[in-house]
Amino acid sequence: MEKKFAKQKTSIPGPQSLDLLAKREQYVPRGISNNCTSFVKSANGAIVEDVDGNTYIDFAGAIGTLNVGHSHPSVVSALQDQLQQFIHTGFNVMMYESYIQLAQRLCELAPGDFSKQAAFFNSGAEAVENAVKIARKYTKRQGIVAFTRGFHGRTLLAMTMTSKVKPYKFGFGPFAPEIYKAPFPYVFRRPDGMNEAQYSAMLIEQFEQFLLAEVAPETIAAVVMEPVQGEGGFIVPSIDFVKRVREICTQYGILFIADEIQTGFARTGKYFAIEHFGVVPDIVTVSKSMGAGVPISGVIGRTEIMDSSDIGEIGGTYCGSPLGCRAALAVLDIIEEEKLNERATKLGEKVREKMAALAARFEQIGDVRGLGAMNAMEIVMGRNDKTPNKAAVGKIIKEAGERGLLLLSAGLYSNVIRILMPITITDDQLEEGMEILEEAMAAVFTGS
Repeated sequence: MEKKFAKQKTSIPGPQSLDLLAKREQYVPRGISNNCTSFVKSANGAIVEDVDGNTYIDFAGAIGTLNVGHSHPSVVSALQDQLQQFIHTGFNVMMYESYIQLAQRLCELAPGDFSKQAAFFNSGAEAVENAVKIARKYTKRQGIVAFTRGFHGRTLLAMTMTSKVKPYKFGFGPFAPEIYKAPFPYVFRRPDGMNEAQYSAMLIEQFEQFLLAEVAPETIAAVVMEPVQGEGGFIVPSIDFVKRVREICTQYGILFIADEIQTGFARTGKYFAIEHFGVVPDIVTVSKSMGAGVPISGVIGRTEIMDSSDIGEIGGTYCGSPLGCRAALAVLDIIEEEKLNERATKLGEKVREKMAALAARFEQIGDVRGLGAMNAMEIVMGRNDKTPNKAAVGKIIKEAGERGLLLLSAGLYSNVIRILMPITITDDQLEEGMEILEEAMAAVFTGS
């Protein structure tokens, strides 16, 4: 295949990257993982160039951070303008208008026909931790329910809420108390002979039993759910399951928190993925693509909940920085002006169509799933063997990288290939990226 976008001038990694890798090993702890062995020089849209002049099509999007693409001109312009005015004052020292503008726009966009407020932080984990703080303050309860395979961050509380033990939790205990894990749907791995409706009913029953066997609902402050599990493997629950969890929360005065850190800002074809399920959360957490690469996160919720904290109880030195707020405002403009929700829906259809064709060719693709432009393939040993094939995923990602495609894995078993390309990617770039993915899979599965 003749490539227009992904071009290799050197081996991967190239000589300059190899030199930097040696310094990385000397000065940076190995606990910080690296998916790619090259070092970036520049990036624009869905194309990344490394320090050796090799170019890549980006299907990773900085782990879902770049829905509007690398270095979008509107984001760059907003940041340049902000840099000329001031860099930081600390919102808790001297306020700035962009924070208020962003809060207003997100409150107007978030689901729910009621008064809302928003507070801003630095990272997704911070947003989750503060959402939990706010929920506990409002309800005067301590219990928090998260779900199996969920990912909510790497700080102590968020890490406790996260399911995957290795690499996120192993050796880092003791963990935060009063955190409980409930079962979450995983249609691909449902019991043999059970259809999807029966499986959903079983998971609902298990959740109801969980509230009898594991924790009393009257002690729970909040249930925290990713509308689509990200690190867990792009698992999409049934609408019935999400609705029933919401009903139970309402019944017992439990707050329903939608963790939209990876699913938000047009990734699934909606501003917020929870909109697909016909339920309204009490609180929403956001980050990643919110700032197009500039660190910022947020918590959006009902006014009476958000306003329950006293002065000084939430916030921080860099929370809701001027640069982050200006970037986020630009992102919202881009989503609206370039119709990225509609674009994400169309991209997702194209990706799943290609994935289905790949599944017909390679029996190791056990499942194709996703919502909007958030899609994944689960790699197994064979058509009739659902044993997770982590080794194959690692090889595919390596092969793809050497051909100029950036990919990420996911899943409890690390056997899922997820695609998080910028929603601004062109059709030609998407097609070439999917062709490279097929080449990489063929090299691993057939040796061709």
